[in-house]
Amino acid sequence: MQQPPVPMVDIIRGPFAESAHLGHAVLCDETGEIAQAWGDPDTVILPRSSAKMLQALPLVASGAAEAFGLSTERLALSCASHEGAPVHVAAVNAWLSDLELSDNDLICGPQPSRDSALKLQMIRDGQSPCRVHNNCSGKHAGFLTLTRHLKAGPDYVDPAHPVQTSVKELFETVTGAPTPGFGIDGCSAPNFATTMHGMARAMAFYASAHTRSDTLSKAAAALTQAMIAHPLLVAGEGRACTHLMRAAKEPVAIKTGAEGFFIAILPQRRQGLALKITDGATRAADCAVAAILASLGVLDPDHPDVKRSLNPDVLNFAGLQTGEIRRAPSFP
Repeated sequence: MQQPPVPMVDIIRGPFAESAHLGHAVLCDETGEIAQAWGDPDTVILPRSSAKMLQALPLVASGAAEAFGLSTERLALSCASHEGAPVHVAAVNAWLSDLELSDNDLICGPQPSRDSALKLQMIRDGQSPCRVHNNCSGKHAGFLTLTRHLKAGPDYVDPAHPVQTSVKELFETVTGAPTPGFGIDGCSAPNFATTMHGMARAMAFYASAHTRSDTLSKAAAALTQAMIAHPLLVAGEGRACTHLMRAAKEPVAIKTGAEGFFIAILPQRRQGLALKITDGATRAADCAVAAILASLGVLDPDHPDVKRSLNPDVLNFAGLQTGEIRRAPSFP
């Protein structure tokens, strides 16, 4: 029987709960079984950019990462939704250069940098955004690396392309079920659907991968370790992913996705978390994932970088605090 989403986050103004955000979340153990659930574990979702470590799995499992000598920084970038800051742009450009490719070989589309200083400087200089500024350009550099390794054609986002068929195959392996289909993501790549339970099961596979020695587990462990080692490359300054990973009391990989999705990979606990806010609000997803991780003891709720997601103030244009964002009373 389908379960409704549960209240997760309230927006408070004065003495009133002005808005409310509902969602689903699942925490799985290393066996893939549900340890805790909120809402409906069988809800079908598109994980969006929270699936990037799944999309990067064939890059490592195929041997392409080793063949091209990819560093842990480049593995982290392959899982990133980065800010398009100078550090990200330089790293992806260097990767493309090593492949003897250029911005024109990326299929992700141009996107203005989210780094305010770089964005304004580019406007002043009359420069247009490039594909390398796209938050998914690291993932696409990974796709291009795998394309070279497979000696496949250039249209690597075509669902029938060997890159995407390999992504689909391994996506279904770690989620534990056939995907019911896909939608085309903002970067033009297929984004495969699964259930909340399937996504949490996949994250638990990553979280426990370091305990196994098969090729797929070793690939998942390498990607997890790279994300944990390079939180700045995974997102950027001011982003919840980066700040929460830095603030965590134990190693954890945390990754946002569009439309209110979030995952967390907890290697010490061998547990994986998937979370979806049904109305797609990022402010609620930031708060809800911080609330669950704080309740587990992974995050200190009083840490400044945790509070900025868990319980941020709502300010008006005069800088006055008019309210706050906070977890719903019964959650988590």
